[in-house]
Amino acid sequence: MSTTIPVTGPPPYDVVVGHDVLASVPAALAGTQRVAVIFAPPLAALAERVAALLTAAGSEPTPVPVPDAESGKNAEVLARCWDALGAAGFTRSDAVVGVGGGAVTDLAGFVAATWLRGVRWAAVPTSLLGMVDAAVGGKTGINTAAGKNLVGAFHPPAVVAADLDVLRTLPPADLAAGLAEVVKCGFIADPTILKLIEADPAAAQQLDGEILPELVERAIRVKAKVVSTDLHEAGLREVLNYGHTLGHAVEQIEGYQRRHGEAVAIGLVYAAALARHAGRLDDATVERHRTVLQQLRLPTTYRADAWPQLRAAMNIDKKTRGATLRFVILDGLARPATLEGPSEELLAQAYSEVAV
Repeated sequence: MSTTIPVTGPPPYDVVVGHDVLASVPAALAGTQRVAVIFAPPLAALAERVAALLTAAGSEPTPVPVPDAESGKNAEVLARCWDALGAAGFTRSDAVVGVGGGAVTDLAGFVAATWLRGVRWAAVPTSLLGMVDAAVGGKTGINTAAGKNLVGAFHPPAVVAADLDVLRTLPPADLAAGLAEVVKCGFIADPTILKLIEADPAAAQQLDGEILPELVERAIRVKAKVVSTDLHEAGLREVLNYGHTLGHAVEQIEGYQRRHGEAVAIGLVYAAALARHAGRLDDATVERHRTVLQQLRLPTTYRADAWPQLRAAMNIDKKTRGATLRFVILDGLARPATLEGPSEELLAQAYSEVAV
């Protein structure tokens, strides 16, 4: 059983969510002669299943293993992928598939965006984070020493195949980390997400229950609606970065060794505190951030002595304009807004609510 969630582009494509949905990949890439299957070694068996489906559909798969997680999302690995495509003789009518978590699908999409100025690609996200965030929306890219996702391109996939059965391979900590992005969607657009989690936090993490699939679908619908109207992050799409300004800074100073969702959880609490100190958000909604994340056993605090490093890292956030720092905040539940140029005092006051 599966659900198809359309992203209306341009160009339009579908996110297929459910069980046994991998066949949607060769269907979306029909007519390709060669397909590079980019994957992390722990997912070799799944990559082989995707390759077998492509072979049965008449395509010739080329396996391209890459390092797992953020360690593989850099210029060196990108160049190795280009070399693999060049050695296999890839043309503009060929395609790329990314099989892995958000880092792998970000990389695969950027490989596709840059090879011959753009070839088709498909995402097979294998983490909850990848399903509800990274693989949906057409944002592709790599990390550099200067920061996370600063080099990339907007290049929508031909399809996203979110097979819920794959989540069975995830450690509980990775599943919980992915739920941070789901919680974000609850605060910016769909409060029912928050109610479902708060009613039974344990059920929200049960793969065989009814709650987790609903949470996944609801989060994908939030993102699909936003990116359908703003592919290039010119306006509305910035709301999806709620919690990410501080979150990305945490990831950077930890050398991208911390789970993205854990960093975002800390960033969500910070953004809520910032909105309260700016007189924009009520106390109850601010505290709700902390409690719902704690129910999922996600972090809500960070080291007090890290503030100077975090503050410096936030200067190169993608939402910054010139020397003006910009944050996505809330003016109320499901009422995202922007805070431009907050004072240093305000920034530090908000961090005091996160610092330990």
